[in-house]
Amino acid sequence: MAYAAVTALSHAGLVREHNEDSLVIGPWTLCGTVTHSPQTLVFPLGTPLVVAVADGLGGQPAGEVASALVVRRLAALGTTLDGEEAVRGVLDHCNRAVYATAEAEPELRTMGTTVAGAVVLADALLAFNVGDSRVYDASGEELRQVSVDDSPPPPPGRRTTSIVTRTLGGGLAYTGVTPHVAACAAAPGMRFLVCSDGLTDPVPDDELENLLRVYDDGRAAFELWKAAIDAGGPDNITLAVVRIGA
Repeated sequence: MAYAAVTALSHAGLVREHNEDSLVIGPWTLCGTVTHSPQTLVFPLGTPLVVAVADGLGGQPAGEVASALVVRRLAALGTTLDGEEAVRGVLDHCNRAVYATAEAEPELRTMGTTVAGAVVLADALLAFNVGDSRVYDASGEELRQVSVDDSPPPPPGRRTTSIVTRTLGGGLAYTGVTPHVAACAAAPGMRFLVCSDGLTDPVPDDELENLLRVYDDGRAAFELWKAAIDAGGPDNITLAVVRIGA
């Protein structure tokens, strides 16, 4: 039987006081907490399986509330995500929910979050994102980013920028959002990485590529996390390695 194995962890890093990242894998969510070792969940292919990371906006209130709200909505609605339009519709629903919650509670005003993930179907994968959290195809010899960063080019001499131009929530008044959604074929042996920028900002793509090439599943997740920690762990680190098997 074809299956998807998802190995994931979430950690505050070495600088932030708490973790504003949240994670969803099918019906399972991890919100604002810390795992000290990778955990693996296995699902039969058939029913849509959503795997996503939401990274609450730093410097604005209640990022952990916004990210948790989004992954819990994705967990509740994940089995309905059977096509690109369904993904867009649910992300629009999440965006509206973040704004509505913030409007109802003044202390949450301007809270927001990025989100990036993949819906694993029987023979395809739907990658999606809003913001600068990422999805990579790690199946071939070269790591390939399939998400699209919502951020301007970094200034000269820098590899990344902390500016995000598109988020779920994050403004004083409701603003609609157009998510990036891309479909690609999925077959046994393929692997994907879903992660927050707490991994990709301090760790360059060539190092991510090498670690994913050398290690499988749980060890790969651990080594990716360790690479971010060794680079200073400047932000919350959340990642999921998705492998499709037969």
